[in-house]
Amino acid sequence: MIHSFLLIGQSNMAGRGFPHEVEPIESSHLWQLRNGRWRGMAAPVNPDRPFSGVNLAESFALRYHELHGADVGLIPAADGGTTIRQWAPGGLLYDHAVLQARLAMRTSRLCGVLWHQGESDCEETLWPHYEAQLRAMFTALRKDLGEPRLPIVMGALGDYLAQHPTDLWYRNYPRINEALRRVADSGPNIGLAAAGGLTSNPDFLHFNARSLREFGLRYEAVYETLEPHSVGEESDAAIEQRAVELL
Repeated sequence: MIHSFLLIGQSNMAGRGFPHEVEPIESSHLWQLRNGRWRGMAAPVNPDRPFSGVNLAESFALRYHELHGADVGLIPAADGGTTIRQWAPGGLLYDHAVLQARLAMRTSRLCGVLWHQGESDCEETLWPHYEAQLRAMFTALRKDLGEPRLPIVMGALGDYLAQHPTDLWYRNYPRINEALRRVADSGPNIGLAAAGGLTSNPDFLHFNARSLREFGLRYEAVYETLEPHSVGEESDAAIEQRAVELL
């Protein structure tokens, strides 16, 4: 039985790590959704752009497998450069993510959501509204996927954003991190992975490959503190049989 995780957010969830900086993660127990079917996991996991690279979900998936013994499926739906408003329920990104998750649920057991986003909302006119929009999106997502306590792990923004050479509004990143922390502290079954000490590519915008490997482990450690849930009323046997037929 594949345990699946939905990947949503912007470029740091899609992954911009340079592949040559880390060893590839290879395992016959790790999968990614492609055209509605499970294929062996291979970078880039979330090819939203031609320059997509290493993704934090790779190390998350490997550690989850090591701890739980289950095959892990990743559902890529992140898109670089997007704001929280673009992830609003009813929008294209949101609907695409829900559709992909529902498709994956036909052949896997949905076990959680991994979210990283917020850099695009550091602008002065945007960050004051971030928390409310994030809460609304998570509430709608759980409703549309049929599980009010579906585990969600978010990631903090990197401290290196303060060193961005051109766009000074990235220095508002602590405001986004404060909003993420409040959501994690007050929301049911939501956790926040810390980004302290993680470093960036030369652009001071994207986590580098080594940091993404570490970030994925932090996401998984937070996931272990949440209450596990799976979505759907079908038996594991029925889902597994359908998955075998499609592999």
